[in-house]
Amino acid sequence: MDPEPAPSTKARAVFALGLMAFVTGAFVGGVIPATITLLLARQVAREQFAAGGYLTGSTWVRRGRRLAWAGIVLALTTLVVAAIAGLLHLAATPGGVDYAPGTD
Repeated sequence: MDPEPAPSTKARAVFALGLMAFVTGAFVGGVIPATITLLLARQVAREQFAAGGYLTGSTWVRRGRRLAWAGIVLALTTLVVAAIAGLLHLAATPGGVDYAPGTD
């Protein structure tokens, strides 16, 4: 008299959001879907635990979580590279006033 295993609809949403986070991670916009993915994945994991194994889709949740973290890493990498490029640009510009030769 056990219930039939049912697929979790939120598990597919976790994967889709994780994929979007990974794709847009290099543009720093992936942080928002990645955060939503991680919050939703935690909720799905709690629901799956409470269902006692009759709610499937843990593979989609695991993949979505990995993609979300990859999107966050891509966003952080982009920010670090932009900061380094900005510092190098500031270091290359001369500071102070550039007077003509022979000016006191």
